[in-house]
Amino acid sequence: MFYSIKIIVKSYEDGKINITNQKIHLLYWENQGQINDFVDIFFKKKFKDNIYRYDETEILNDEDIIFNTIQTKSFFENKKLIIINRVTDKLKDIIQLINEKELSDINIILISNILEKKSKLRSLFEKDKNLVCVAFYKDSEQTLSTLITKLCRDKKINISRHLMNLIIRRSMNNRQSLKNELDKIEAYSSNKVKLDEEKILKLTNISENHDINTLIDNCLIKNRRKIIEIINDNNFLTEETIQIIRIYLSKAKRLLKLAYEIKKTNNIDSAIISHKPPIFWKDKEIVKNQLKIWSTDKLNELIVRISSLELLIKKNSHNSINILVDFILKETVKNSNNYSWLLQLFYLTDLDLYNQI
Repeated sequence: MFYSIKIIVKSYEDGKINITNQKIHLLYWENQGQINDFVDIFFKKKFKDNIYRYDETEILNDEDIIFNTIQTKSFFENKKLIIINRVTDKLKDIIQLINEKELSDINIILISNILEKKSKLRSLFEKDKNLVCVAFYKDSEQTLSTLITKLCRDKKINISRHLMNLIIRRSMNNRQSLKNELDKIEAYSSNKVKLDEEKILKLTNISENHDINTLIDNCLIKNRRKIIEIINDNNFLTEETIQIIRIYLSKAKRLLKLAYEIKKTNNIDSAIISHKPPIFWKDKEIVKNQLKIWSTDKLNELIVRISSLELLIKKNSHNSINILVDFILKETVKNSNNYSWLLQLFYLTDLDLYNQI
């Protein structure tokens, strides 16, 4: 596997430390695909099914979750791996408390996006000899070219260098997207079909993401538990935030159109059946449940908030995943109809934009 990482190792360790033997790790910066590879290779095989996933928001809402997971012992569990996603400086004090405990059979991985040098959490990990800090930077063209060559060889995908470069571009130079696209190509090429540029273009349709659609569908029925489960399972990429927002906006606008139609006809089934473009049969029940929750006024307010969210994320792209997750989780709270909390999402406060919302 090919990495472009920086491991913070204290001088008194002489670079001889085995990071997998340390108990608490901070994995950060913008290459989430590489972080996933790193966790898979060095930790998941070791811990197998004894893996617990949380989002920072869950722990901040209830600190007992993490401490109970650490302290609870099971006859069937020898080791535990705890993964906390979308970590920020807000978790620093809790991590300090955990670091003071004996973690003989437990490893903890904190996954974050970009943490600047002024970050208190990053500073804690860089200074403490018991903590490991690993930064994963963007892949270069060279590392992605090397990666796709190896993956094509391993998967027995026989394609030209030109097509490899096309797949890299179609994957937006993103490691995780690249691997996902190659999985689709591998399944297709197993039928001994010759791959050409036209087929690659059809296969690498990155706009279709079933996990994102499922996430948004659950946002619109305010299923908080399922939302957290999807977020924790997927570890969405920074590059996907705008795509998620636009799918969210599109589905909210569809609901609004349906809600107005129901006001006219007073018939929810008729509105869903006659909607253009047609609603896929398996989505009809969930759309019906969404319509029971949202009024036209509330949907109009939601659409304004989603549109404003896209502007916020474009101005704070380094923190886009955290902003998006905060937004989604706050929207699951019933009667969430004011904008005051949006200001708290800024790392760099933009009062002019806030006053326009």
